[in-house]
Amino acid sequence: MPEKLSIEQLKADIVAAKKRTLQEQFERVLSLVTVLRQECPWDRKQTPESLAHLLLEESYELVHAIDQHDEIELKKEIGDLFLHLSFQVLLSEERGTFTFADVFEALCHKLISRHPHVFSDTAAETEQDVLKNWETLKLEEGRQSLLDGVPNSMSELLRAYRVQKKVAGVGFDWPSDDGVLDKLAEEIKELKNAANKEEKEEEFGDLLFTIVNYSRFLGANPEDSLRKATNKFIERFKKIEDAVKLSARKWQEFTAEELDELWQQAKVQ
Repeated sequence: MPEKLSIEQLKADIVAAKKRTLQEQFERVLSLVTVLRQECPWDRKQTPESLAHLLLEESYELVHAIDQHDEIELKKEIGDLFLHLSFQVLLSEERGTFTFADVFEALCHKLISRHPHVFSDTAAETEQDVLKNWETLKLEEGRQSLLDGVPNSMSELLRAYRVQKKVAGVGFDWPSDDGVLDKLAEEIKELKNAANKEEKEEEFGDLLFTIVNYSRFLGANPEDSLRKATNKFIERFKKIEDAVKLSARKWQEFTAEELDELWQQAKVQ
C-alpha cells in the first residue's frame, strides 16, 4: 500500500472506478480499512477484544453460506471475514507487533515446515502419516502438550473432536469403530445406572464425548452433523407450524399423538 498518501488521496483512490489487479484490490482493501480506522467514530473505538465476537459471528455466517450453497452470499461473507482479519492486522501494526507481510511469512514458513513429505524427504503415504507428522512437528516447535493448541473458546462439541483427533494423530486411538460402539453401549448403560443428578450429568458428558469420538470413524465432523440435524428439525417443525395454522386450532388443543402424526407427515414431505 502506498505509504505517503493523505487520507483524502486514499479515499479518492478507494472509490476510483477502474479495472484492478489482485494486488491493487488487496491494497485497496487495506487502504479502506486505514481510512475507516481514522475517519469513522465507531472504527476508531475498536480493539482486538471488542472485535473478537464479531469475527466469530462472521465465521458462522460464512459457514451458513456454505451450507446453503449460496455462491453470492459466500462471496460476501468471505469478504466480511477478510475485512475483520485486515482490521486485526491494522491494529497490530498500530501496536508495532506485526504486519500483513509478517503474517504471510509466518504462514508460509509453517506450511513448508509442517509438510516435509512435500518439501523435504520425509515419507507420508497416508492421511494418518501426515497427521502424525503434523502433531510431532508441533511438539518440536516448543509446545509442552499435544493439546496446548486447542482453544477453550471453541464450542465444546468441536473442542472434544479436536482433542480426539490430536491424540489419534500420535496413535492413541481405537483400532476400529467396533471398540467405540462397545464403549458407546457401555456409556449408555452407565448413564441408565447413574444414582443422582451429578452422576447422570457426568455420564451424559462421557456419552457425548464417545459419540463425538465415533464421528471420526464415520469421517464426519460432529459440528457439521449436528448442524445438519438441527436444520432438518427446523425445516420439519416449520411444516408442523404451517399445519397448525391451517387447522385454526391452538397448539394446546393438539394431543401428543396428533402432533406426532404431523411430524411423521413432515418427514415424508
